[in-house]
Amino acid sequence: MLSMAEVIAEHTALAASDVAWLEHLVAEWHLLADLAFSDLILWVPDVDDNVFWACAQVRPTTGPTALEDDVVGEDIHYDPEHLVTEAYLSHEIARTSDNQLNSGIPVDVNAIPVVVDGRVLGVVEAHTNRLGVRAPGALEDAYLEAADVLSGMVHRGEFPTGGDKAVPWVSPRVGDGMLRVDAAGLVTFASPNAVSAYRRMGLHTDLEGENLAAVTMSLLRNRAPVEMALPTVLRGQGLREVELETPDVQLRLRIINLNDANGPCGGLVLCRDTTELRSRERQLVTKDATIREIHHRVKNNLQTVAALLRLQARRISSPEATDALTDAMKRVGAIAVVHEILSQAFDTSVKFDDVADRLLRMVVDVAATGGPVQLRREGTFGYVPADVATSLSLVLTELCQNAIEHGLGRERGVVWVKPRQAAGRLVVEVTNEGAPLPPDFSLSTTNSLGLSIVTTLVDDLGGEFSLSAADTGVGTVARIAIPLA
Repeated sequence: MLSMAEVIAEHTALAASDVAWLEHLVAEWHLLADLAFSDLILWVPDVDDNVFWACAQVRPTTGPTALEDDVVGEDIHYDPEHLVTEAYLSHEIARTSDNQLNSGIPVDVNAIPVVVDGRVLGVVEAHTNRLGVRAPGALEDAYLEAADVLSGMVHRGEFPTGGDKAVPWVSPRVGDGMLRVDAAGLVTFASPNAVSAYRRMGLHTDLEGENLAAVTMSLLRNRAPVEMALPTVLRGQGLREVELETPDVQLRLRIINLNDANGPCGGLVLCRDTTELRSRERQLVTKDATIREIHHRVKNNLQTVAALLRLQARRISSPEATDALTDAMKRVGAIAVVHEILSQAFDTSVKFDDVADRLLRMVVDVAATGGPVQLRREGTFGYVPADVATSLSLVLTELCQNAIEHGLGRERGVVWVKPRQAAGRLVVEVTNEGAPLPPDFSLSTTNSLGLSIVTTLVDDLGGEFSLSAADTGVGTVARIAIPLA
């Protein structure tokens, strides 16, 4: 299905400011869909305004859908009797209540032109399924009355209002709890869910007829909302949200000012009990902090092991034993670097350039016992999955040390590390300009512990490893390719 941006870009001549207004409307129009129990479609005029294109669609969560299929990307050619055309040309809301049949379902249709600065930017078409319409009652009447006011605001370009935008995963929706307040701030209607939320806050009386700000402040006792002053918010400065907190309950309020044709007519207050949501967020924060602390402690322990190996290496007279302990110290240090990065900002992926640069400095310090050697990175590793980072750090360390010790020997020189990501794979080439590979060299028969470690780790990662002469005929190229998906 096409996106709203694709439809608008391909078929319309709307200005950037007009598109921004419509995008803001679509981000908030679920309020109208839920209050009106209606499916909504946004139609925008083609460059030739005898044609209209459906660029967005939403279904209600409070009632049955009237449209089984998605219509985004479909068009309406000029039809003077079509409600969208009528609304666009007249600049007025066009209505029908003859229960037209759509796939055998009786449907009411309204078309609301979005008029901004005297221009119709688009038309919101509302389809209401009359077959599964809810039985009339106080809740349904309050919803529909609010929907009628909101439709008028959409028509006059007054909704969405300015102010803070909703946060999709935490902002209250109509079904979470709804209150209507008049211009004086008195509650004229409270849905059962809204009453239940206030009961959990400690309310023992009725909400209707009470001043919402005064009642809410009385329930908070000595605790203040975590954001701006509550009475100011409830008096309304456009679209606002505020989080209320008591020792046992957290409640999020969203306040929307309503205007009718004569001006301000009160507000719509949506409320959601976020106690469980906030509890889960705190658990996630605690878990994240615990994981970082574990990585930090592992890093400290590995550094202690590396220090012990260094001390032992200094007290052994055998060169072979010293070299073995030094290699072990280097490998432990490489793993410690990854855990240090993860302890600072644990995530499912690691920005491996930071790890690689620290490893290269460490390898130069440990391995370059001869002339001056430089390790240079050309390119970027990008982000690497955390479960790949540890193995990759060991592989990179072994390849760089091998390039220095066996490629450059005691000569000065440069080792190049050239990483790149392509087609879901990470390719790394470690190149030196030193001694070439022996003529009889074979990876399958080598007894090098370092190359055996590289081969094993790359195989475990599902990658490929090769070691060959450079194209220039001087030096060696070690190449690994690892899938990152």
